Amino acid sequence: MIRLATDVGGTFTDLVGYDERSGELFTAKSLTTVDDQSLGVLDAIAVAEAKDGLRTRDVTFFAHGGTTVINAITERKGVRTALVTTAGFRDVLEIGRGNRPDLYNLQFHSPEPFVPRHLRFEVRERLDASGQVIVPLELDDLRPIIARCQAEDIEAVAILFLHSYANPEHEILCAGILADALPFATICASHEVSRQWREYERTNTVVLNAYVQPIIQNYFEQLKRSLTRRNLTCPYYAMQSNGGISTFDQAVASPLTLVESGPAGGVAGAARIGTAIGESEVLSLDVGGTTAKCSLIHGGRPTLNVEYRLEHTRIAPGHAIQVPVVDIVEIGSGGGSIARIDDRGVLIVGPQSAGSSPGPACYGRGGLKPTLSDAILTIGVFDPATFAGGSLHLDKQKAKEAIATIAGPLGLAIEDAAIAIIEIAHASMINALKLVTVQRGHDPRDAVFVVSGGAGPALATRLGRDLSVKATVIPPHPGIFSAWGMLAAEPRADFRSTWFAALSTQALADMSVRFKGLETEAVAYFAKGEDADIRFTYQVEARYRGQEHGVFTHVEPDDDVRGFTERFHAAHERAYSFRLADAAIEITTLHLEAVLNGAVIALPKIEPTGSSAALTGHRNVYFGGTRGWISCPVYARGLLAPGQFIEGPMIVEEATATTLVQENQVLSVTDTGILIIRETSVEAE
Repeated sequence: MIRLATDVGGTFTDLVGYDERSGELFTAKSLTTVDDQSLGVLDAIAVAEAKDGLRTRDVTFFAHGGTTVINAITERKGVRTALVTTAGFRDVLEIGRGNRPDLYNLQFHSPEPFVPRHLRFEVRERLDASGQVIVPLELDDLRPIIARCQAEDIEAVAILFLHSYANPEHEILCAGILADALPFATICASHEVSRQWREYERTNTVVLNAYVQPIIQNYFEQLKRSLTRRNLTCPYYAMQSNGGISTFDQAVASPLTLVESGPAGGVAGAARIGTAIGESEVLSLDVGGTTAKCSLIHGGRPTLNVEYRLEHTRIAPGHAIQVPVVDIVEIGSGGGSIARIDDRGVLIVGPQSAGSSPGPACYGRGGLKPTLSDAILTIGVFDPATFAGGSLHLDKQKAKEAIATIAGPLGLAIEDAAIAIIEIAHASMINALKLVTVQRGHDPRDAVFVVSGGAGPALATRLGRDLSVKATVIPPHPGIFSAWGMLAAEPRADFRSTWFAALSTQALADMSVRFKGLETEAVAYFAKGEDADIRFTYQVEARYRGQEHGVFTHVEPDDDVRGFTERFHAAHERAYSFRLADAAIEITTLHLEAVLNGAVIALPKIEPTGSSAALTGHRNVYFGGTRGWISCPVYARGLLAPGQFIEGPMIVEEATATTLVQENQVLSVTDTGILIIRETSVEAE
C-alpha cells in the first residue's frame, strides 16, 4: 500500500512515495514541463520506477499539487467567461475597492477585470440583506443573454446576484436555465463557491472560479488518463490551499481552492514536523527554483488568510477572493532568481527567474545570466558532482562566468559578488518572514523555523540566526518537501457563512444551531456517513460595532459571553494593537473547519551508525569579509546517527538539498532523522 504525491513547481516536479507496510520511501525529481505539466509528473514517476523500484500497481493513494490554477490566472490563459449579475451591478467587478495601496501614485490603474464590460450582463431581480425577495427574477432577461453567449463563444458563465449568500434561490433558477441553454459552457453560481458578504470580493471569486474551471477539469481528466495508462488507478486527491486535500471531482467543482496548491503542501508538512518535535509554533520557509514562500503555523494549525488577494503587491491591489488560503507570503527569490544591475547601478535579485529552461547558468542548458543557485555554487556550498543526487551535474565555471558579468561593473571579486547576491536574497526573505510574524502580531523568537526547498537549507541557518528563532529545523527530504507534505495532509473542507448578530447569550445559542447545520454539510461533503471521524474547529468573525472589518476568534463548545469577549479582545489587540473594552461586539461570519481523520505519512526511526561514518570529506566555503574561505567538514545526512551533535561550520549533503551550518551553531539529529540547529552562544552574530 503505497501513498504517492507529486508537486509541480516552477522549475522542478517532485515526487514522494511511502509504503505504509514496509516504511520504504520513493523519491524523484524531474524538470517541470511547462506546456503540459502532466508530462513532468509522468517523468517523475518514471524516475522513481527506475531509481527506487516504485511499483505503481501498489499505489493506493495519489495526491497532486501544482500551479495549473494560479498560472492560468496570472498568465490570463483561462477560458472566455461571461458574468450575469443583478441589474445595476455589472461594474462592481471593475470598480473594485476605492482604497489603493500606492496612495500617492497619480498614474495608478486598477487591474483589468477578467470579464470585459461587454460580457457582463444584467438581470432584473433583487433580494434584501436578509434574503427576502424584493423583485422576482425576470426570466425574459435571460433570452438575449443566452443568444449573446452563443454568439460570443462563451465557455464559462459566472452568476452573482446581490445577497445570494443569504438566499440562493434566484441563482439556482438562473443556473438551471443557462445550463440547459448553454450545454457547451460551464455554469458557476456564487453561492456554490462563497456564502460570504461583500459583493466585490464575491463577484471576483465566482468569476475567477468560472475562468479556470474548464482548464482544471481538462487537466485533471488528462492526468487521470495518463496515470491510468501507467497502472496507477487508485483514488486521486488534489492539494488545496487550506492545507487539506480533496478529491479531483471536489477540486473541479471549486478549482479556486487550488490557487496556492503547491505551497500549501509545504505548510502541511511543516505542521507535521512541528507535531513530531513537540512544537506548536512553527515558521515555515520553502525556497524553490522560482520563489520563496513562508507561512506561520500557530497553535499547531496553519494560519488562514481571511483576505487573500492574488497578485497583491505593495503598489498593486491584486484580486480579492473568498476561499480559505493558508496565509502565505511569496516573493520572487528562489534558486533560479536572476541577478542583474539596474539603471541606477544597483544589484537586484529576482523576481525574474531562469526557470527550468534554460535554468541557471550552472545547469549548462544555455542559461547565461547569474542566479542565486550560481552564487551558492560559487562560494562552495553546493557540490557540482552530487547536486540533486548526482542527476544534474553543475558547471562551476559557467556559474563564475555568469557572476563575472555583474562582478566587473560592481568592482568586486567573483566570490564577493556571489556573496552580494546571496545577501540581497537573504534580506528579501527576512522581510517576507517578518510579514507573517511581526506584522501579524507574532514573535519569531517563539517559533521553530522549518526550512525546505532545494535552496532553502543552504540559507536557513543565517536566516534563523537573524530572526532569533528557537531553532532552525531541516525536515526529511527538504528539496521535495511540498510533495512530502501532501502525504501529511488530511481531507479538509472549510464552510463559511455570513450571519449578523449582536453578541449575547441568545446569539451564542443561535450560533450553535447554525454550526450544527454546517456540520451536516461537512458530513455530506465527505460522503462517509454520520459516523465519519471528523474533527471540527469553530471560529467566528466578529468586530466592534461600527467597524468595517473584523477578526476571527476561536469558539469553545460551551462558550459564554464573557469567555468569547475576552478571546475577541485578545485577537483584536494582536491584529490591530488595541482593544475597546467597553465597545459592543457584533458577529458577522461563521467558519467551520472540518478535517476527516485519516492516515498521514509516518516518520520512521533511523538506524544508529558509527560516530564517524557520516563524515565524507571537507570542502572550502567562502563566508566573505574577514573570514574568507573556511574548510568545512561534509557529512552525508543519510548516515548521521540519532542523538548525534556536531558543531559548525559544516555541510550536510543529501539527494535533494545541501544544509550549511554556521560557526557558533550546533546540529543535533532526532531519532527520526530531523535536523535541529541551535545557537551555541548568545553572542553569535
